[in-house]
Amino acid sequence: MAAHRGCSTSTDLPPFRRLGETEVLRSSLIRVTSARFEGPSGEQFDRDIVHHPGAVVVVPLTDSGTVVMVRQYRAAVDAELLEIPAGKRDVHEEPTEVTAARELAEEVGQRAGRLDLLARFYNSPGFCDELSWLYLARDLSTVLQDRQGAEEQYMTIEEVPLASVPAMITAGEIVDAKSIIGLTLTRSLLSGTGDTGKS
Repeated sequence: MAAHRGCSTSTDLPPFRRLGETEVLRSSLIRVTSARFEGPSGEQFDRDIVHHPGAVVVVPLTDSGTVVMVRQYRAAVDAELLEIPAGKRDVHEEPTEVTAARELAEEVGQRAGRLDLLARFYNSPGFCDELSWLYLARDLSTVLQDRQGAEEQYMTIEEVPLASVPAMITAGEIVDAKSIIGLTLTRSLLSGTGDTGKS
């Protein structure tokens, strides 16, 4: 692989450079590689990197100011977590807003009349390149669900008052990072505009 020109923390130093990488593992979702880099002073070092296709995350806000969330089993932590709907970008070149609308319908049976991009963020940039697109969904209407996978078959849907979110985060009832980011940004947006969440 050709060298990748990276960035440096100082204009007086040369940038970090990716020199190449070797694939270690490939699955239906991720690729794991061992990559070699060169630092600003010329030293070389290796890092294991997880390549991920990216994801969409959706905050479905009802007219009454509640958020439609799901409680589902997460195998990696062997626990059920309360989360906002989300899904990986597994359809090649599909626009993120289309993926978000599809995941919203599949997971919680809702269609958004208004879908606004709030932010993009890296989930765990210390080892993974997964980039998430966060949307706020409003003007909701009910559609048929189409749950995918074993975990989704058994997940439950819960409506959480947006006003209760800070206390739930503090109490450890919401520990999922994407949900904390999405809910916190939504509260900040609505408090800044005076919007109540109603259309």
